[in-house]
Amino acid sequence: MMGGMKSKVDLHMHSSASDGVDSIAELLAKVKAAGIECFALTDHDTIAGVLAMEKLLAEQQAGDGNRMQFIRGIEFSCITALGKCHILGYGYDYNDEAFRSVLAKGEALRREKLEKRLDFLRKEYNIVFAPQDVEAMRGMGSVGKPHLAELMVKMGIAASASEAIRNYINHCPAFDSRLPAGEAIKAIRSAGGVAVWAHPYGGVGEPVLTEKELVSQLELLLSFGLQGLECHYSRYDMAQTGRLAGYAKEYGLCISGGSDYHGRKNFPELGQLNAEGFAVDMAEISVLAVV
Repeated sequence: MMGGMKSKVDLHMHSSASDGVDSIAELLAKVKAAGIECFALTDHDTIAGVLAMEKLLAEQQAGDGNRMQFIRGIEFSCITALGKCHILGYGYDYNDEAFRSVLAKGEALRREKLEKRLDFLRKEYNIVFAPQDVEAMRGMGSVGKPHLAELMVKMGIAASASEAIRNYINHCPAFDSRLPAGEAIKAIRSAGGVAVWAHPYGGVGEPVLTEKELVSQLELLLSFGLQGLECHYSRYDMAQTGRLAGYAKEYGLCISGGSDYHGRKNFPELGQLNAEGFAVDMAEISVLAVV
């Protein structure tokens, strides 16, 4: 459900520093327009957007005195023995040596994954991108499926980005080009941050986990030091949110919430923290007490 009441907190969004549409300035303007008072930028495997956002906020707030709470965020693309997952990191010190090492590894894995996908699309479908487009993608800090998909739409290969991803890009096996979840969690904690499992039932375009699958993955992530769950998520109904909150209570985890806003058509809106259009009170987002 798009629309509905918006929350004043949103701890999961993306900018053009990874696979979002909006520049940092555009995103901040939209966050303000949405009435959001506390937010985190969680681009994939990069802190470039966070650095730019902190700089822009410092400049703007020095002039207008309008204080917004901004939390440093990141979303690591990870893998465990049980499958793919995304780990959110909040409130970290980006100068921490262990964190920067894992960040560099994540960026390198993204570049490796790009090369695998380019090779796969060429060999399997005879899809060859213009040299200038390839070089532009290679120069990105956090290149992903949407960048390839948008080019395929422009080339007339697919009618939409989602079609390009579903019918072509997702067929490329690239599981080994993800960070081990244990490494990401350890690095976030080393940097004084909080490690949270993003959209545990599954995110955009991902299969929905069964309760058994979710609990198995959760217990594995807990063994690595996981600290929280994203219980409030734009595509989850209240029953799913309630079950996740129950797991958080059972395992002593903090609760987070976010829209997973990308600025793309058919994606959630800023401040949309469930599928039923209800606003979430900031007091329910317990991760705010520890970042």
